[in-house]
Amino acid sequence: MTTPASSPLQALARIRPDVRAMHSYVVQPSTGMLKMDAMENPFRLPAHLQAALGQRLGSVALNRYPGDRIADLKAALAQYAGMPEGYGIVLGNGSDELITLLALACAQPGTGQRATMLAPMPGFVMYPLSAQLQGLDFVGVPLTPDFELDEPAMLAAIEQHRPAITYIAYPNNPTATLWDEGAVQRIIDAAGAQGGIVVMDEAYQPFASRTWIDRMRAEPARNAHVLLMRTLSKFGLAGVRLGYLIGPSAFVSEIDKVRPPYNVSVLNCETALFALEHAEVFAAQAAEIRVERTTLIAALRQMSGVEKCWDSEANMVLIRVADSAKAYEGMKNRKVLVKNVSTMHPLLANCLRLTVGNAEDNAQMLAALQASL
Repeated sequence: MTTPASSPLQALARIRPDVRAMHSYVVQPSTGMLKMDAMENPFRLPAHLQAALGQRLGSVALNRYPGDRIADLKAALAQYAGMPEGYGIVLGNGSDELITLLALACAQPGTGQRATMLAPMPGFVMYPLSAQLQGLDFVGVPLTPDFELDEPAMLAAIEQHRPAITYIAYPNNPTATLWDEGAVQRIIDAAGAQGGIVVMDEAYQPFASRTWIDRMRAEPARNAHVLLMRTLSKFGLAGVRLGYLIGPSAFVSEIDKVRPPYNVSVLNCETALFALEHAEVFAAQAAEIRVERTTLIAALRQMSGVEKCWDSEANMVLIRVADSAKAYEGMKNRKVLVKNVSTMHPLLANCLRLTVGNAEDNAQMLAALQASL
């Protein structure tokens, strides 16, 4: 009997059509470039801490699955963040995985009723992507032209769509905006009145002047449906890939059920513990970046050809130029990578997002930008 030849095209048809229509997340090649496109901390560990960390990681039991040290890391993060009593933590492989877990936990497969995720836009690309992949409907509510929350539009969308999850990035990416506390709380109240969860995404908290965890402690009943999400990427450990979600224990225990076992490696865990033991080093780095941010914004606002430079509460600055594609390519040709966000949303027309680096990196970036306008 002859076995019919298999066809790769036939097998590919088994992949979901929406997945086949997607584009993979692309990281720009950066060899030989000044990388100012991903909001990374420009500072490496001091030499003595590099040596100490290397010695510590060398003694980790790589032959064992992650164990009790995960509980130690949760306790260290709870202390570092000032977690309220009665709350718990879920760890993720970066905040990206936590966004996926939240969507997975709130999806309603087989019920005939799709859950909805809602967020202001432009915002983090992983929100709509996770909704699509996990089978939720996504509702993006446009910001105002100056990237403030459109509170009436948000409240109307919450009433109409009754979202299971509402994301508030605090500060927002890519606009670096830290929105008005009163408006945010009213949106949280509205989502709660509809029985929804609100996720405060504080990925850029080390550079912001406020954190929502203070409101969660001050008004626990009003924020009982709020989860706080953070990452150690902007803390200074982008390569470690560790995110954490803080919320009432009843919420956290449910979300933890869909977390893959052993999703945080022993090396990532031990590195994060080591970093938290030296949190003052990273706090000093964040303080220096905040100072450099002020200097960078002042320089951008004086630069001919920069039409608009927005305020920032993160380690990035959003600017508008006459031709973002031309400026981006010009900077790339001068060995400086930034992010051309102009195609992400109509409100971002001709916008570039610049990482805030150290003084030397910022000077090189400014020179490349000026020459490319």
